[in-house]
Amino acid sequence: MKAVVGNCLAGLACCLPALSLAACPDAAGVAAYLADFRSARASKGFGKDIGLAGAGCARAGLVAQLPQVLGKPVGYKALFTNPDAQRRFGVDGPAWGVMFGEMMLPDGARLPAKFGAIPRFEADFIVVVKNAGLADAKTALEALEHIDELVPFIELPDLMLEGKPSGAELIAINAAFRGGVLGARIKVEPGQALLDALADMDVVIVERRSGQELGREKGRALMGQPIDAALWLAKALKKDGIALKPGDLLSLGGFLASAPTRPGTQISVHYRGLPGDPAVDVVFE
Repeated sequence: MKAVVGNCLAGLACCLPALSLAACPDAAGVAAYLADFRSARASKGFGKDIGLAGAGCARAGLVAQLPQVLGKPVGYKALFTNPDAQRRFGVDGPAWGVMFGEMMLPDGARLPAKFGAIPRFEADFIVVVKNAGLADAKTALEALEHIDELVPFIELPDLMLEGKPSGAELIAINAAFRGGVLGARIKVEPGQALLDALADMDVVIVERRSGQELGREKGRALMGQPIDAALWLAKALKKDGIALKPGDLLSLGGFLASAPTRPGTQISVHYRGLPGDPAVDVVFE
């Protein structure tokens, strides 16, 4: 655990060489946010004017402390991989955060709708790293050779912040990560057929108790191809001094905007067009 967190911190330090100390939240600011996070109450965060450089520094300080609440790191998440999300949050490209294992739950998990301060759910997708060569792949097809498994995933982000957050504010709070629900793993068989299926699949969100469809989007909503989102994340982490390890989970981003949780609902996300038309479910009580 310490090695992974250390890699995160080292990488962030390397990518922010010109950052002034004034732009970094101090230890007291990080502790105050962590106390809010632990208590699942809305927070003032690190300030509306934090900016992207300050956001990276805040993330580094927070990532070092989050294992106290969320357990050991298990991988990384991309955000803003969907152009619609970039427009909503006023950013011009993707960003990343660290994922932790304490609230990574199995398919069909039941949990309180109020699992966080401002809890949401999001149709997402995970790839499992086979080896660090993923960061050196040149194409999505080549990237598949370095990916072991695919995992349907409902992320459970917690926006935490009072008011409407900016993109920089979300980066500062570690991409709003709190947990997620993992579906059954799908072994990767590299080839163009799998790439085509990932781009063409229909990602459909359904509330099962009412039968209501809540939204749908194509797989290509993530950077034109979900594996391109995995490739971007691997290269961004390498640039920031972080080497991937076999078994690391990479969350690729939301196919649609996140939505608020509601008691008494059962959310199912289907990936129609992938082999077996897999799905993943969560129940909010």
